[in-house]
Amino acid sequence: MTEVALAAEKAYEVVRTAILDGSYPPGERLGEVELAEALGISRTPIREALRRLEVEGLVEVLPHRGARVASWSREDLDEIYELRILLESFAAARAASRISDGELGRMDELREEMDRAVHSGDVERIAACNAEFHGIIRRAASSTRLVTMLNAVIQLPLVLQTFHRYTHEDLQRSVAHHGELVHAFRARDPAWAESVMRSHVLAARRVLAGRSRDEE
Repeated sequence: MTEVALAAEKAYEVVRTAILDGSYPPGERLGEVELAEALGISRTPIREALRRLEVEGLVEVLPHRGARVASWSREDLDEIYELRILLESFAAARAASRISDGELGRMDELREEMDRAVHSGDVERIAACNAEFHGIIRRAASSTRLVTMLNAVIQLPLVLQTFHRYTHEDLQRSVAHHGELVHAFRARDPAWAESVMRSHVLAARRVLAGRSRDEE
């Protein structure tokens, strides 16, 4: 990897992390000069990183106005969750006949860890276990195209830090869905896995829609 490519990767990771953890809120201007000075690199890798983040939907690049963190409307949220329902359900169905026993074992461990984290109120741990759990499903689906499309629509829930919006009951329901997904995968039943995943994403959308209305 060239020096410029390494610098672009560094810029991408730093800016992406800052967007996902809320350090750069929606609408925040992302100046190339300021970012380059802050990271101690030239503007070229910054520009490449911003283009990559634009493709992922995290950044908007406006003509003659530069880059800013993307903002989302209610319509955007609805569209993104409709896509997640389709793509994640399909991924679960594919994974059901392809997932390994080792991957299933790890998913069960993550489900148990999430259950403990719900009882202790450790939201950060819940989010980390959830990300690994769903990452296993995406890998087991064995479709590069599918993973690419999914990665483009799972950014928003990360930005909005959706688990911080869940009630204790919401979190318990989410863990129960994870448990049923493990059962469906152990049964190697694509239809069951697809159905559970659909319910899981629908429930997540309902939580987000409800909290969004409360904040308006």
